[in-house]
Order: sequence, then C-alpha cells, then structure tokens
Amino acid sequence: MTRSFSLSLLTIGAALSMTAGVALAGSDTVPAAQILNALKPKSATRGLSAGTQVDPVASAKETSFLNTVRNRQTRSLSLGERQEIADIAANKPKIDLEIHFDYNSAEIAKGSTQAVQELGKALSDASMKGSTFVVAGHTDAIGSEAYNQDLSERRADTIKNYLVEHYGLNGSDLVTVGYGKTRPKDPNAPMDPTNRRVQVVNMDTKTASQ
Repeated sequence: MTRSFSLSLLTIGAALSMTAGVALAGSDTVPAAQILNALKPKSATRGLSAGTQVDPVASAKETSFLNTVRNRQTRSLSLGERQEIADIAANKPKIDLEIHFDYNSAEIAKGSTQAVQELGKALSDASMKGSTFVVAGHTDAIGSEAYNQDLSERRADTIKNYLVEHYGLNGSDLVTVGYGKTRPKDPNAPMDPTNRRVQVVNMDTKTASQ
C-alpha cells in the first residue's frame, strides 16, 4: 500500500467520523444473493432438531405489536416501542449494510446507490413476499443524542422511500426505526465508524419450509 493511498484512507475515515452517518465499515457492496441468504428464516427442521419450537402465543403477540407500528412515522415511535422492536429483532435473521449518506444529510451518497439497489433486489425476491422488515438506522457516538437520533430516523426513512419507489415494496411491510447512538455495534469503541450502519431485520415468524 502506498503512502498516498494510506493518507487517502485516513482522510476518508476522518471525514466519515464527522458525519455521524449510518454505515458499516468496509467498501464492498453486499450482493443481493448474500442479503437474501442472511434474511432467510431458519428452517423448521433445524429448529426442531435443536429442541426449539415456535411459541404460538409469543408469535401472536409479536404480530400484534408489529401491526401497531406499521405505517407509523419513524419519529413517532416511543422509546418503549423502539426497545420492543429491538427485543423482537434480537433473534431474527438480520444483516448490517454499508450505506453512506451525504454529510449532515439524509440523501444517499452516489457511491452507495448500488448498495441500496442490491437490498431492493433481495427484499423484492419472491421468497420474501409477505415478510415484514425492520430498517434500523444507527450512528456512532460523535455528536449529541438528539442529533444522532434525528439523523438515524431520517436516513432510515430515506431507505424505505427508495425501496418503495424503485422496487414497489409495500410500505406497510417496512418498519423504520432510528436508534441514534444508543445501540453501537462495538460498545467498546462507540465512536468507531463500524457503529454507523443500516440494519435490516426479517421480522417474519414463519419458517422457510412453510
């Protein structure tokens, strides 16, 4: 690696650290097939062999709650509702994606358009039809809590709007939530760029074999 290239990387890293943006460290766009594989529900066979079965009561409660947050404005979600979404999502299929935005903006950076397009291809796949997805925005710890919360919400909304407009996804199947800097990917390094990301979670309770 040349000295000039190393300095370029350092410059880019410094610039990103000032944006409190939503991104995952790295530069490679995740292909649709990889996203699709990550979001597929665990098979019933695997679950049963491990002695794990779907609790119909818990499943009904999850569905009921998700119905209350569909078509809601992202900023209207209460702290308790954001926490409940996180609790439900904890054991669901998910993936963190590198999606950059313009500085202090909710506009998708030109270099990240392909990343969002790959996500659109994955979520519009026939195997994902009928699933409910959470699109969650996260930032690093640079900046105030209010600033990061607002930015993460607006950027989650941008991703949803893009998916609806360009891939015909049903808006009610996309629940957007912003967590600001409250849920870092690396709690030991809250200001690290790895914490700036968009996380997509398949909240569907059905199994892949159904």
